Amino acid sequence: MDPVDKITYTSPSLDDESNSLYEEALSIVERELLGRAYPMIVGGREVLAAEYEVRSPIDRDILVGRFHRGGREEAAAALESAVRSFEDWGRVDWRERVAVMRRVAEAVERRKFLLAAAMAYEVGKNRVEAVAEVNEAVEAIRYYAALLEEEGGYVRRMSPGAPGEETWSIVRPRGAWFVISPFNFPAMLGSGMVQGALITGNTVVWKPSEEASLTARLMYDAYVEGGVPPGAINLLTGPGELYEDVIVGDRRVAGIAFTGSREVGHHLLREFVARQPYPKPVVLETGSKNPTVVTARADLGKAAEGVARAAFGYGGQKCSATSRLYVQEDVWDEFLGLLAEFTRALRVGDPRRRDVFMGPLINERAYANFARNVEEGLAAGGRVIVGGRQLREGWMARGFYVEPTIMVGVPEGHRLFRDELFMPLLVAAPFRDLDEAISKVNDTDYGLTAGIFSEDEGEVERFMERAEFGVLYANRRGGATTGAWPGAQTFVGWKASGATGRGIGGPYYLLNFVQEQARTYVR
Repeated sequence: MDPVDKITYTSPSLDDESNSLYEEALSIVERELLGRAYPMIVGGREVLAAEYEVRSPIDRDILVGRFHRGGREEAAAALESAVRSFEDWGRVDWRERVAVMRRVAEAVERRKFLLAAAMAYEVGKNRVEAVAEVNEAVEAIRYYAALLEEEGGYVRRMSPGAPGEETWSIVRPRGAWFVISPFNFPAMLGSGMVQGALITGNTVVWKPSEEASLTARLMYDAYVEGGVPPGAINLLTGPGELYEDVIVGDRRVAGIAFTGSREVGHHLLREFVARQPYPKPVVLETGSKNPTVVTARADLGKAAEGVARAAFGYGGQKCSATSRLYVQEDVWDEFLGLLAEFTRALRVGDPRRRDVFMGPLINERAYANFARNVEEGLAAGGRVIVGGRQLREGWMARGFYVEPTIMVGVPEGHRLFRDELFMPLLVAAPFRDLDEAISKVNDTDYGLTAGIFSEDEGEVERFMERAEFGVLYANRRGGATTGAWPGAQTFVGWKASGATGRGIGGPYYLLNFVQEQARTYVR
């Protein structure tokens, strides 16, 4: 994929050929995939349980599919399958695993537009962001294949400890992992955790979000087509709490990889530590409350676009979305005017349409929470300068559409400045100087992404040195705090946003899934 031509999260649109292929894929999804029953898959075999329906956030009259609500029994069976398969997959030479994963990348790439179209129906993602996500998933798989090759499988000859000794450091897989993935990046984040475990020789039980099980099923098919043994990857569906007892309590679980809310992730971490016989890894990415700073020395036009795209791309339903904004007093009025103008121009609607930037929120709960949060902000003394409404006119009443919203005047101690909301609601406040802004930025338990707009290199460097976040951006028009890419920006959370300090898409991520072993031979 040519880095100049590839579609990423910062791309403004698709080319004509890609649009045509995407629209063809929409027809295929509607004709062949929607409304079907999708069993769970354990050890390569379909597993049935009580069915539940998933309907599209675009239009609740559209039935995405009928999925199966597993529980403790199905989780135990899937874990048993993964444990048995580990005996073989864990012994496969790392070079062969690399070859398999490269074939998986090819299989995903062949499904690119089908996956993107499925995401539109299933999670309401617009076509540019959906195609970009599949591209990202493909590049992540290829990046880690190349990295494992570059590292020689993490096999290193060490210095001898004593005369006559030959010593080596190697890494070994840990065993069977539970991977729990979110709705908002169903291809990339699900696959990213799955491939991190698989390429290092582990096996997987994958439990995607209820709202994103169709995309996970299509990705599962690509993994098996690429050559991953069916028992090495197993797919469960249904509410996560029905599986929790096995996930945290079964001693055969080697580790957990989770992306989702802070509350759920930290709960799993505590329970896993408490119930396992010894410490085992938990790889967490648990969201954030991401800030952007705009100083008086910023290019305000660039900043307005970057903030709006980061705050309202995919309806703010991103762990990296800009959700709090700090603007220097000298440019407060001018910048908010530009930001409001850019935001009003964003098209909200059916994400299958070529000209739509922001589709629906994911479900009824998020839709209701949006209205409640706006009301809370107003009650606290805030003022809406753009948006603030649920959109109920005509066909939109059948989905979960809201306006991208900017609020000012909300007290900075209010929970709208502190809680991750996962919706297109941006709160803004002024600051006097950069030291004050950085203090405001760091006043949070979270630490995933942060951004600054300033043409002053000294200001940028001071921000980079002092901001307590894992992913920092300066002057990014395509997204002030969003758009990390494998091999470019490691997506790593600090503080409450992560648990390992080694993020997906970066050079140390695979080390989360392995354990080191020293081998000494006396010849």
